[in-house]
Amino acid sequence: MSEEKPQQVNFTIVPDETGDAPRVYSNFCAIQNSPFDFTLTFCDMLPLGPQQLREAHATHHVKAPVRARIVIPAHMVPGLVAALQENFRLWQESFVPSHGPAN
Repeated sequence: MSEEKPQQVNFTIVPDETGDAPRVYSNFCAIQNSPFDFTLTFCDMLPLGPQQLREAHATHHVKAPVRARIVIPAHMVPGLVAALQENFRLWQESFVPSHGPAN
């Protein structure tokens, strides 16, 4: 009796844009980790009003509303960091004006 070998299939995973996943704005990210994963907590920090400034002065803390919390397995972090660095490099080349030598 011959055993069949499983076929190898190469594929690329792409986001399914047909869903209703909201796009969330964040201008602050707190990162925690465990031995198994990293948690990225995204917040939307708005300018502080007079009351929040007084509280921040008294407590030395400012609470920012959490907009999303993403848990990533530790083995994915190096790829995420590399992808962010590459995308940031491309963004800089496309959108940040280069400064030539000063004359």
